[in-house]
Amino acid sequence: MKVILHIGAHRTATTSLQSYIRRHAVELRGDGVGFWGPVRTRKGLFAGIQPTPGLGLAAARRARGRILLQMKKAQNNGVKTLVVSEENMIGSVRLNLRKGRLYPDVGERMSRYICAFDQRVDKVVISVRGLDHYWASAIAYGVGRGHPLLDADRCAAISQHMRTWRDVIADVSCAAPLAQIEVIPFEVSAGRPDLMLSACTGHVAPRDATPEWLNRSPNARQLRALLAERGEDPRDVPNTPDRWSPFDATGRAALRESYADDMHWLVAGADGLATLTEELDQTRAGKTPPHGPHHRGQGHDIEERRMAQPR
Repeated sequence: MKVILHIGAHRTATTSLQSYIRRHAVELRGDGVGFWGPVRTRKGLFAGIQPTPGLGLAAARRARGRILLQMKKAQNNGVKTLVVSEENMIGSVRLNLRKGRLYPDVGERMSRYICAFDQRVDKVVISVRGLDHYWASAIAYGVGRGHPLLDADRCAAISQHMRTWRDVIADVSCAAPLAQIEVIPFEVSAGRPDLMLSACTGHVAPRDATPEWLNRSPNARQLRALLAERGEDPRDVPNTPDRWSPFDATGRAALRESYADDMHWLVAGADGLATLTEELDQTRAGKTPPHGPHHRGQGHDIEERRMAQPR
């Protein structure tokens, strides 16, 4: 059974993709595609993988046992490709906002999940998004969930920070050295969960006649209303129905330049760490192969790569 981990990132239409897969579960199962999403993973399946005070390593061993048992059941039920979509595997928007950095602990987190799946992960799929839009969406989403509005100094620090998607992808690759890492930009997958799933699995996914865009971040006017309800000053947010950006022109330019550098790195082969899928409507998904060997496995030389190990 092929195991594919779709790890987000947040704010890249992960909820819409998961909803689409649930709506077409019967059709997909007939094609041998199984699905685990947040409805399942957050009801105890993944409990104990990440360190929990007072539980220790025993909880991680129990989590591994649960996952392997459910994988075996899925395989016995005819599942040939198992898609596990859970964006919280790589961290949280709240931590990103608190640290002002993209997924600072993704390497350690992913190494624990890879161990919980007994190294049986064939592919890890990650969606990336323009950094100016990602951070604007994350900050607006955070305000909607009770996080304070970031001031100009915090926003400037985010726009100047050196950690970008390249670092996140490198950390994921180090945590999952035997898995293929596939990167799909949000800009080419937004609004097309069927093509997104096809790119992930290689199967022809059911056409989505009623596409949804779920869990959208609030626009500027909605943010003003949220802040006013909480007794906070909404004047830092313009009174328009447009998408709000907390960054000034300099900050937006810096974030766009960083994302352009990330995309250039991916197009150039990502140092052999990942594969970029640039288009979703082609037969072979328009993949740009990395330089060097195209096949990776037990014989792949990984000693020169930095490995993220569980603590």
